[in-house]
Amino acid sequence: MTQIVSFPGLGFSFTISPDAFSIGGLTIKWYGIIFACAFLLGTLYVLKNTKKFGLDADRVMDVLLGAIIFGVIGARIYYVIFSWDMYKDNLMDIFQIWKGGIGIYGGVIAAVLSGWFLCRWRKVRFLPMLDLCSAGLILAQAIGRWGNFVNVEAFGCATTVPWRMTSEYASGVGSTQVQRYLATLTSAEIDALGGIDAIGVHPTFFYESVWCLLGFFLLVWMTKRRKFDGQMILVYTIWYGAERFVVEGLRTDSLMIGNLRVSQVFAILSAITALIILLVVLQKKKTSNDPEYLKLYVDTEEAQLIREGNFYGKKQPKEAESPAPDAEGGEPLEKEKSPGEKGLPGDEELPGSPDHEEQTDETASEPENENRETIQQDE
Repeated sequence: MTQIVSFPGLGFSFTISPDAFSIGGLTIKWYGIIFACAFLLGTLYVLKNTKKFGLDADRVMDVLLGAIIFGVIGARIYYVIFSWDMYKDNLMDIFQIWKGGIGIYGGVIAAVLSGWFLCRWRKVRFLPMLDLCSAGLILAQAIGRWGNFVNVEAFGCATTVPWRMTSEYASGVGSTQVQRYLATLTSAEIDALGGIDAIGVHPTFFYESVWCLLGFFLLVWMTKRRKFDGQMILVYTIWYGAERFVVEGLRTDSLMIGNLRVSQVFAILSAITALIILLVVLQKKKTSNDPEYLKLYVDTEEAQLIREGNFYGKKQPKEAESPAPDAEGGEPLEKEKSPGEKGLPGDEELPGSPDHEEQTDETASEPENENRETIQQDE
């Protein structure tokens, strides 16, 4: 249903429908369109920058397509597992992903695991691949969060900040998710916030979108400044984990394990682990005094061959072979034969040719005379 989403502190509002258009009986959702655009732009960025990491674009595409498919499946499974009560009585709803309901950490875990196997299959270096994809992934996240906006979901708790968000159905009939959430507030909570008219919710989708966009620019800046393969994926994990830990604490729809927010636990643990690894590796590289220690793959001879298209046995285009013209008369010069083309010495005169037959008697008698002389000497 069409909703009116307002930002009363900023003085503007939007009329939003989750449906983009219909083809026959099929309704195309804005969520799906935004989701697809996010993956498309992230993929285009990755493919455009393969050479900066010493990787082959065709093989990267093979790995990327597989990782995206498994990533989407993993993201959905992650969400369903931690929201099982919503699906246990109607299992077919599990497949209705266009209605929303994915978990980014499930998607990242599935994409990384499948990507590792795919990299081995397609002979692509794994750590450079992770670094390359980290910027594309966070760009896709920055765009994809606007799918939550058109669905008016993934918002935060009650607040009175100037950029607070409210929503209502354009028809005036029924209650939106935001209205249903605000209806759960107690009178004491409403009074403490200054009354119901002053209350909205945090637009947490916007917080994450902006943070991810900043993270994208950070990773782009790091591309030519990274010290070792794997550094960019570690920075991504720290950057996104720090933001997700904070923003997840504001959300009203978090996936839970007991009293713990699942994404908050993943966020803080992954961020701390990545930070420790980053600091340890940087310190080891600094104290090694060896320029070859953890050398970037893009600087290796193998990567150079890949950039030139000579590593995976690709056939290089050959120039058309044609006889060279004679310098004086303009007549084509006969191409000199290679040793393999010349064959054995003397094969210019093949058996059966007139010249060969004339010499047969003379050449055949010479060995016989030599053999007779040798026998006489031995006697």
